Amino acid sequence: MRRTAVFFASLLLAFPSLAGEAQIKAAQSSISGQLHAFRADDNATAYSYAAPNVKRIFPTLDTFMGMVSGAYKPVHKPQSFSFGKFQEMSPNSIVQQVIIVGADGKDYEALYTLELQPDGVWRITGVSLRAANSLST
Repeated sequence: MRRTAVFFASLLLAFPSLAGEAQIKAAQSSISGQLHAFRADDNATAYSYAAPNVKRIFPTLDTFMGMVSGAYKPVHKPQSFSFGKFQEMSPNSIVQQVIIVGADGKDYEALYTLELQPDGVWRITGVSLRAANSLST
């Protein structure tokens, strides 16, 4: 009986972390999808990953792409990228570090904030970008 109780208690502890990991992977998929869309010049798809708050600020594809291509060149045309640390801010909000090698060959750190939408899809609410000489994840 005691073994059964311990087994079920361990299952209860395991499932929240598995659900959290699945959510992180889903959020990373949104970031990856947007970065791949930028690289492929599929601007409409890249814009589709933006959260409603971003679309209110940049209500057209042209204004969004003007902002991205002007202020976020490494994000717009990355040579490569990899995921670093993440932090769950709430069940519906995370911050994800992305290490980017820009078209210029330099390293950048992008901190993405994402929010889980009512339709169950993670959308990007913001990106903070900085140049870096070397980064560890």
